[in-house]
Amino acid sequence: MTAFRRPGEVSKSAFGISFDADRDQASVPNVHNQNQLLDLQEQRRRLPVAKLRRELLYLVEKHATIIVMGQTGSGKTTQLPQYLAEAGWTAGGRMVACTQPRRAAAMTVAARVAEEMGCRLGQQVGYAIRFEDVSTVGVTQIRYCTDGVLLQEIMEDPLLSKYSVIMVDEAHERTLATDLLLGLLKKIHRQRPDLRIIISSATLEAKAIANFFDTRTVRRGPSAHNSRGPGLPLEEPAIVSVEGRLHQVKVHYLAQPTDSYVKAAISAAVDIHREGLPGDILIFMTGQEECEQVCEELADASRSLSSKRRHGDGQALQKLLPVPLYAALPAAAQLKAFDAPPRGFRKVVVATNIAETSITIEGVVYVIDCCFARQAAYNPLAGMDTLVDYAATLPEVTVPEVQRSELSGAVLRLKSLGVDNLVAFPWLAPPPAEAAVRALELLHALRALDSNAKLTQPLGTQLAELPVEPMLGAALLAGVRRGCAEEVATVVSLLSVRSLWMKLGDQKGLDEARSRFAVAEGDLITGLNVWEGWLKAGTSAGRWAHANHLNHRALLRAQDIRTQLCRHLRRQGLPVTSCEGNVEVIQRALAEGLFFNAVQLAGTAYDIKDLASLGQHTYHLLRNTGPGPPPKLRIHPQSVLARTKPQCLVFHQLQHSASSGYHDMTDLLAVPRDWLPDIAPHMFQRVGAQSQAGDA
Repeated sequence: MTAFRRPGEVSKSAFGISFDADRDQASVPNVHNQNQLLDLQEQRRRLPVAKLRRELLYLVEKHATIIVMGQTGSGKTTQLPQYLAEAGWTAGGRMVACTQPRRAAAMTVAARVAEEMGCRLGQQVGYAIRFEDVSTVGVTQIRYCTDGVLLQEIMEDPLLSKYSVIMVDEAHERTLATDLLLGLLKKIHRQRPDLRIIISSATLEAKAIANFFDTRTVRRGPSAHNSRGPGLPLEEPAIVSVEGRLHQVKVHYLAQPTDSYVKAAISAAVDIHREGLPGDILIFMTGQEECEQVCEELADASRSLSSKRRHGDGQALQKLLPVPLYAALPAAAQLKAFDAPPRGFRKVVVATNIAETSITIEGVVYVIDCCFARQAAYNPLAGMDTLVDYAATLPEVTVPEVQRSELSGAVLRLKSLGVDNLVAFPWLAPPPAEAAVRALELLHALRALDSNAKLTQPLGTQLAELPVEPMLGAALLAGVRRGCAEEVATVVSLLSVRSLWMKLGDQKGLDEARSRFAVAEGDLITGLNVWEGWLKAGTSAGRWAHANHLNHRALLRAQDIRTQLCRHLRRQGLPVTSCEGNVEVIQRALAEGLFFNAVQLAGTAYDIKDLASLGQHTYHLLRNTGPGPPPKLRIHPQSVLARTKPQCLVFHQLQHSASSGYHDMTDLLAVPRDWLPDIAPHMFQRVGAQSQAGDA
């Protein structure tokens, strides 16, 4: 393993930082916002983007599309929408939308802009994220939202008629939703040449985006003008660069490689804290479980330090206040990361890359980065997610998500908007043909598309309107038909918040807690038991969750999602009823959504040459996985079915282990094999006593 190297000398202290030397070079301010003592309007005037206010408004007036190359700290995200509102672009009940790739950014930026405009959040300034809309019809002028929310709005209002300007922020992240939105905005602009589109990013390739939106040679729709007439903007995109506001940063690296970046990050935070210098800490981890683990261990370290350690002047050391920040957190819990710590506390925000762009956490002076990130890649030939190994070389730029993701949700959304020709859709980066074909196959298997790849009625339309992935949406609709929509909505909401379990101490305690709720039907029904126990705990739900190694925040988030899912079903006129605990009915409904991921026991590995696989129960997918050897599947060791040997299963997700070569199945549901031909006769046929996969 190669050590991280730093240009110049590396200190030989515990983790590469010499605090004694750094104390004497106090050139880095201990606050993030140098202007925080100024009034809000003066802070606005000092932002770099303020120098270009007049020029930016001129370009918006004259050009249909503007590419803003805004560096970090320029103020583009908070100020541009305000400039547009001040210039009259929100007159007559119109709105300015500013999209963000992450909901935390949408919420926090909206709160900041509302403060600057002197209004209550949800009035003139609001935000909308999945399952939450804090805005007021007829009042809100500036609306921050996620890309996905605006995509959902396009389904209801294909021309986005209530918006005068759409600003797509942080477009360089190239999420699937962002690329889909850019393609749809290009199509919308053919019908609405008056709509202004602003593409904002820190590292965007301006020329490529400008060429993409250059509509001078594009044929207009029948209701739009084919040439620039009086009052219509120039079709050639304008490009403008806004300088950033950089802070002096000192970079330190580990002196030696570490076998656990999680432990190294905790040690670094504790060592920083022991020095007693002011300033909050931001730690980057790769996922929810790591964030929660770091927070737990820092809380323990803080209790130990506060009882022993004191400064040389006799003053007690501050206490650590660890705060997690990741996508699955409830909105209210995410906002805690932005609150100022109480007196006597140092805040430590432990975040995934959700905190990498768009948001500002005031008071952060120290950043500890593990230098790793999780990135899933989709193998369309096998129809499975795999882990890309970048051990040799890293790509110069991140591969756009549209080229490494499962596309059934995107295809379903396009179909619902009347986009039948996926090849002709204006993709900024076209997806692999194999991924599009696999998405069509899945949607056809779920009966959302007919044999001509047209959206079915009413199932296809109902599925497209649900804000969950197609397989889970199909399970929800099956729950409606079978009279167990409440229970299926609970399972789907629990799957939407990722891991419910937390390792508090040793693994044995977690295993014992999981076994208390485990049932033979698998993880999904076990989740229902967890849910019932959490609800019965009432006002003691937080303590109950902690005692049972459960993530209370995740359960709160699941509760919000469940409420919204039930609301979506009722909005479509669908009944939301309970089967009163009839497990078989729930199993059948869930299997109707997940049958595409049906597997059958293949055998047990006894090859002594492969000790890692010795005794493993292996499974194979019942559907076709394309050419080459079939993937090796096994039950994830943390599943409640890990020590059992069910003959037939359906799973929700896979985790690929590069070391073993296995795909570990998670979120499992055991089903009798003879159910499959009844649930999906178009895909499975009954042969003798067993079910075999047919053509989808």
